[in-house]
Amino acid sequence: MAEQDICPHLDCIGEVTKEDLLQKSKGTCQSCGAGGPNLWACLQNECPYVGCGESYSDHSTLHAQAKKHNLTVNLTTFRIWCYVCEREVFLEHRLSEPEAAPQPVGHPLKAVPIAVAEEEGSESEEDELKPRGLTGMKNIGNSCYMNAALQALSNCPPLTQFFLDCSGLVRTDKKPALCKSYQKLISELWHKKRPSYVVPTSLSHGIKLVNPMFRGYAQQDTQEFLRCLMDQLHEELKEPLTECSMSGEGSDGEERRDGDRSPSEDEFLSCDSGSSSDRGEGGGAGDGELLIQDDSGGVISEKERLKERKVSGSPLRGGSQEMDEDADVDTAAEEEVPERGEEEELTPASNTEPDNEASMTQPQSTPCSPVRALQELHPKLSSSPPRSSPLRSAGPAYSFKKAQLLLSARKKKQFQYRSVISDIFDGSILSLVQCLTCDRVSTTVETFQDLSLPIPGKEDLAKLHSSIHQNLPVKTGVCPDTYGSQGWISYIMDSIRRFVVSCIPSWFWGPMVTLEDCLAAFFAADELKGDNMYSCERCKKLRNGVKYCKVLRLPEILCIHLKRFRHEVMYSFKISSHVSFPLEGLDMRPFLAKESPSQVTTYDLLSVICHHGTAGSGHYIAYCQNVINGQWYEFDDQYVTEVHETVVQNAEAYVLFYRKSSEESVRERQKVVALANMKEPSLLQFYISREWLNKFNTFAEPGPISNHTFLCQHGGIPPNKYHYIDDLVVIVPQNVWEYLYNSFGGGPAVNHLYMCAICQVEIEALAKRRKMEIDTFIKLNKEFQAEEAPTVILCISMQWFREWESFVKGKDNDPPGPIDNSKIGVMKGGHIQLKQGADYGQISEETWQYLLGIYGGGPEIAVRQTVAPADPDSLHGERKIEAETRAL
Repeated sequence: MAEQDICPHLDCIGEVTKEDLLQKSKGTCQSCGAGGPNLWACLQNECPYVGCGESYSDHSTLHAQAKKHNLTVNLTTFRIWCYVCEREVFLEHRLSEPEAAPQPVGHPLKAVPIAVAEEEGSESEEDELKPRGLTGMKNIGNSCYMNAALQALSNCPPLTQFFLDCSGLVRTDKKPALCKSYQKLISELWHKKRPSYVVPTSLSHGIKLVNPMFRGYAQQDTQEFLRCLMDQLHEELKEPLTECSMSGEGSDGEERRDGDRSPSEDEFLSCDSGSSSDRGEGGGAGDGELLIQDDSGGVISEKERLKERKVSGSPLRGGSQEMDEDADVDTAAEEEVPERGEEEELTPASNTEPDNEASMTQPQSTPCSPVRALQELHPKLSSSPPRSSPLRSAGPAYSFKKAQLLLSARKKKQFQYRSVISDIFDGSILSLVQCLTCDRVSTTVETFQDLSLPIPGKEDLAKLHSSIHQNLPVKTGVCPDTYGSQGWISYIMDSIRRFVVSCIPSWFWGPMVTLEDCLAAFFAADELKGDNMYSCERCKKLRNGVKYCKVLRLPEILCIHLKRFRHEVMYSFKISSHVSFPLEGLDMRPFLAKESPSQVTTYDLLSVICHHGTAGSGHYIAYCQNVINGQWYEFDDQYVTEVHETVVQNAEAYVLFYRKSSEESVRERQKVVALANMKEPSLLQFYISREWLNKFNTFAEPGPISNHTFLCQHGGIPPNKYHYIDDLVVIVPQNVWEYLYNSFGGGPAVNHLYMCAICQVEIEALAKRRKMEIDTFIKLNKEFQAEEAPTVILCISMQWFREWESFVKGKDNDPPGPIDNSKIGVMKGGHIQLKQGADYGQISEETWQYLLGIYGGGPEIAVRQTVAPADPDSLHGERKIEAETRAL
């Protein structure tokens, strides 16, 4: 083993036997009593502690941090982790056996769970030249969908290199810390020891905690798993964009994810073409999905219902931006205005602005890349009054329409976030809808993480090809809404015809379908008519329209999902038609918008996930190209086999991963390596973002240098990042910096690292503000509880209160917006009253005035004491506030 691979903390390990570890694996966590698997045993000398892992409360990590114990071993996989080095450790000595003769030093500890252990001295120069990443994954119960997806992602160099070379950036305080489990898995898959297979237990438990749909041992859809996994990785690794970084990247045309959405709100929705023939598209075969009936009578999967909208709405995952103030592609019916006296939903007060002055905003090569020679790190250096409370205003004086506009504007002013997931997989689409009556065009920019493409049939191909030649709009497929007076009879007959056609081999009934045909069907114009008419803002009526879209920004890695599974009213079936796809040279230029800033439009295939079987059951495998030797391999759970590229081309593709191809980027890296090897003496040395350097090594279009990932808005290092600044930067000589800066721009230049004093003052001020607010609230609420008969009791939305509570407790860095009581009140007879069954709490008038003076908002909703028996809802709200006070 190389000297640099030896952990310097091994001397703290006592005598460990295999029998001891097996005995401990049968126990439970000593802190919370959680059972296995995924228990961790402390390896500190004479420390018997056993704790749970990230799947539960992670008491093993808490124990290591509190006791300053460095090493721990997983009692399921027997792999060792060092908390100081933040990497897996391989022991030089073998596990000792009790009452047995001494055995020669040989197998490392990791050889215990591995099927094929390495003999001593078996690692030769020939072994060192073998490609890494050829490690299988054990099937732990119908988990082929997970194994195939993880192998496909593992062979995406930009993502894998980030987790290997930028491991110090993988930090999160969000549970279940899935990014750390994924990092450990990638380290095992690409380790030079090359075990025959690994067991992804930790990651499997983590994804099941976040997404209950994957619990148990039922078959699932690999595309659903990919979306959920990458969504959670983004949530855990995301960072807010500073104004400087947004201005620098905005010129490059990049779209970022907006808002701080929860995982359920920020799901990675597939980019759907909106063809009516694709409605009801479900997950993969054997998903174990619940099929439900939609509004039009068709049957769709519950998962798909949550993740895809109708063609009349925005078909893409969040992050949309309207480029026209009236842009709206929804085809909903005209809204009914409630009559006077009926209940109306309230909107928050807009005449009182929040006082948030004290708040602060924190701001392509192989795995053995030669540019790593640049990564010699420099050691880190040591280093308003609240607004007066306004008078209470009467509720009926609210301007509802104005409040709605201001509320929507305030929601759009949310923070923008980015992560390594969004940098690699996010693209954007320019969606346009034209009214055929007034010719008004609505334009919307929306973010996508994968393209979900329909597989056109024989008739659809004929329409598609004719429309391409004639440049006419085309709409492939049909749905029940388009049959008009013929109704269900025609729909059922057509469904039977399509089912029969799907059972006939494709060579018998039609021409071969290419991936380009699927893309053309996706980007073909759709007619909006009949029950799917367009709600035109100019005409103020439902009108016939045409919807079409183009790619505005291409992602670094393009994920394509082919819709092979259909769920109809009476049955489900799989489209087994062969779709030919190129291994190299997929050109996306025909589908690019004129406004697109993307220069590289050609893609090469990285990996493809295939499904063998029917709509009811089947098996997933993955074909991946090894980045080191360029050979193709089949990953079938724990078995990895080399295959010829013709095998890949004949595969029944379900999910494909394409990577941008650019010879220019390869030449740029070669020039930088040559400059670094010159070792030209320079008077200045520059610090550059390690994350951007990883982009330079693996991206075809890395974009401008983005040193704002480790700088604050004042140009210094944020105090919360200063203690691990070595993980964030790489020092480069002057000639390398000048070449990179002249080639890519960006910046800023950094020659000196120092902790930002301004941010430190802001952090201290924020801590004082939090303490003052929480202490004042507790004091006022205790006085409120001591009152025997308060004359006025005011209500506050528990949703807003929980956001405020997270802020003052330090769980959220961003203060809440204005108080929003609109969801707990209704307008009745010109007065604001508490909505029945609303989620609210009760506070005193003094507490309300205190919070209102800081945050503003409203409206004020009072519950006045009467001689009548207490309202159960009021008692319920009071109990909730009491419980929250005790928690504070």
